[in-house]
Amino acid sequence: MMDLDLDHLRGWIGSKETKSEAVTPALVGRFNATFGRIGDTAAGAPAPVMIHLCLAPPAAPAGELGPDGHPARGGFLPPVPLPRRMWAGGSFAFHDDIRIGETVTRRSTIREVAVKQGRTGTLCFVTVEHRIESDARHVLTERQDIVYRDLDPASGPAKAPPPPAPEGAHRVTVIPSAPLLFRYSALTFNGHRIHYDAPYTREVEGYPGLIVHGPLQASQLVHLAERVRGRVPKTFDFRSLSTIFDTADYSLNAAEDGEALKLWTAQAGGPIAMQARATW
Repeated sequence: MMDLDLDHLRGWIGSKETKSEAVTPALVGRFNATFGRIGDTAAGAPAPVMIHLCLAPPAAPAGELGPDGHPARGGFLPPVPLPRRMWAGGSFAFHDDIRIGETVTRRSTIREVAVKQGRTGTLCFVTVEHRIESDARHVLTERQDIVYRDLDPASGPAKAPPPPAPEGAHRVTVIPSAPLLFRYSALTFNGHRIHYDAPYTREVEGYPGLIVHGPLQASQLVHLAERVRGRVPKTFDFRSLSTIFDTADYSLNAAEDGEALKLWTAQAGGPIAMQARATW
């Protein structure tokens, strides 16, 4: 069990960062190609939903990357001294369209830093709020929950495996191919080696295969919700429960939940990996 200096880490609460990038037709074309979408790429047309995750990503120099391909700790995010960092969950509130040719600005604020003891050992949760503006219009509000944890699970009694996920009324099968994972890493300038470097992922991190990005799964679920209802949802809340590897296909699922949709991802024969709820 690692002792963290929580008072020091909480000193980052309130830290702010602002990044901007123009939405180009070329970027929209690459986004659509990655997700198998067909859409207008002309200036002024609505950009595809979830493209904001591909705009103005962190761009640390190569010499400032850690051995896992992530930027070194510190800077905007607190320097949590735990080796694994993951997207634990979050939410989106969609207010308006981003339009192609506009400049998108992300205004980020660290809202909370908390430490808990879980089944896998020490967990540190960092909550970041993003205000997304497109040509000065407030188009989206995002909450991002990041979790840092120990490299190896803490010892303890084994837990019964969770049950296999059900099939949704709406279901799409996805092949987690190396090109899909590489393309999404490239779109988001994500150097984390667990998404594209199979020998590193198996031999150093100890995983059975490449890991499917949380933001990729969230984007696919939002796109499924958009297809089912014919329009972008107003809100989308999600939580990551387990990992999807490239060792087998996975599915995107949706089921009616009153006026909302329940959505989830699952590897073939596996438990729910990401669960979500979309409202209109």
